[in-house]
Amino acid sequence: MKLAVIGTGKIVNEALIAIKEAGDIELAAIFARPHSRARGIELASAYDIPAVYTDYDELLDQADIDTVYIGLINSVHYDYARRALEKGKNVILEKPFTGTLEEAEELFRLADEKSRFIFEAITVLHNSVFDKMRETLPKLGAIRMMQANFSQYSSRYDRYLSGVVDPSFDPACQGGALRDINVYNIHFAAGLFGVPRSAQYYPNIGHNGADTSGVLVMEYDGFTAVCIAAKDSDSPCFVSVQGEKGFMRVNDKPNSAADLTIAIRDPEEESHYAVEPCHRMTREFRDFARIIAKGDYEKADFYRGKTLEVMKVLESIIM
Repeated sequence: MKLAVIGTGKIVNEALIAIKEAGDIELAAIFARPHSRARGIELASAYDIPAVYTDYDELLDQADIDTVYIGLINSVHYDYARRALEKGKNVILEKPFTGTLEEAEELFRLADEKSRFIFEAITVLHNSVFDKMRETLPKLGAIRMMQANFSQYSSRYDRYLSGVVDPSFDPACQGGALRDINVYNIHFAAGLFGVPRSAQYYPNIGHNGADTSGVLVMEYDGFTAVCIAAKDSDSPCFVSVQGEKGFMRVNDKPNSAADLTIAIRDPEEESHYAVEPCHRMTREFRDFARIIAKGDYEKADFYRGKTLEVMKVLESIIM
């Protein structure tokens, strides 16, 4: 995979660490908006990226790449992904995938038309803990409850309180706790149980209309999934699934999910499962590179289905 990284923000720096760790990915170019050109040059030097562009169309036309990773603000995901697909590039698009279900469906349709891949960069789906949870789910019997909490006091929240609004707290940029971090919880719920029959969001609204925290209640047949996310306060993070025959619990942030406890009541069984030590984003880049190299449309379709399920949930509750 010959990859161009689009953006210079915090998530891009994390992605570059993971890409280097993943191996077998050639970092061929980086795109920075004109005002961030110095940061783009700095990242290019740090990660041995040979070309820096400040014109996106020029990058798509001239760079020696087959894939772009888009790590820009949420509100431009659709536009940048569409333009890349139209130029025949594969796309890795940061979560949340798009602003609307219609946009998501359009991008997948365009990818099919161009015989290209498009993926959501969501660590939940590329984590062996999640795989183990899917494998273990039938052993829990009838499911009675799911809970997930991803709460971390944002490094930008003090600025927000002072009146300085960064994109992650700007509704015009599709910021807020629901899209920024509760999306991980939703991926666990939808990834394990599919689309709920109904969903209701109870947000705490900040001074500019952004949801700084909130509780999402998803109704399934026989049980409820409660997904909590906060950027305005801290709490221990976890994911818990309870069934009549046992439970499983992730005692970690849902975006990393490094450790899983499984307890089955009959026959009595308790086990612990941990992922191999690596950056939380490494496996997803390995998976994307493998799928593209092998043309594994079956696996790509699995990820597509999970992304669309989450987009359907978001579509039903967006304020």
